[in-house]
Amino acid sequence: MFHKSLPGFIEIICGSMFSGKTEELVRRLKRAQIARQKVQVFKPAIDNRYSAEHVQSHDASKIMSRPVQTAREILDHVEDNTRVVGIDEAQFFDETVVDVAQKLAYRGVRVIVAGLDLDFRGQPFGPMPRLLAVSESVTKLSAVCMVCGAPASRSQRLAAPAGNEDSKVVVGAKDMYEARCRFCHEPDAGVDSLVSEAVQTDVGVAMTTSVRPGQGVFPAASRMT
Repeated sequence: MFHKSLPGFIEIICGSMFSGKTEELVRRLKRAQIARQKVQVFKPAIDNRYSAEHVQSHDASKIMSRPVQTAREILDHVEDNTRVVGIDEAQFFDETVVDVAQKLAYRGVRVIVAGLDLDFRGQPFGPMPRLLAVSESVTKLSAVCMVCGAPASRSQRLAAPAGNEDSKVVVGAKDMYEARCRFCHEPDAGVDSLVSEAVQTDVGVAMTTSVRPGQGVFPAASRMT
């Protein structure tokens, strides 16, 4: 894809939830390992859905990673002989992740970044717009709309822990989100138009009965811890 004389560059993999972003990130990183290139992988510590020490996709593709609290920590941990750096869930970092990616690229490192380009309301998410602007390559993936089956570019929030309904950052998977197309996406569902009754159980899981506009009652589960 890229000429060998390029000293360093940034690749972005973006799209909605369940579009295969992390799976594609892991695929590229493993190919680099097969090519005997030194690879290091980082993710925000807040993302511990599947494993604290792996970048892992929804379909269980995974690779070892280092969780970091801030993007600046990545620069402290990248070793001199590292040729490829992977960064997953970049939308959870602040704007400094853009400077980190730029510095690594200027050092001759191939930087592969995966993240959500839109939040649950369908608005640009965190540092992703700037990362898209400064990158050499952008791959935008789509999922399948769970309502109509069309290509999906949005992440529909179905539920959120009490008190976090309006928060942009609520880490979850199929228990809280599903993929939707532009026309089936409801930006305010889960905030104003999603009516929920939650019952706390002994294991910290709330079983939620929710009503969407124009649809019947359906059960959903969201982890409260």
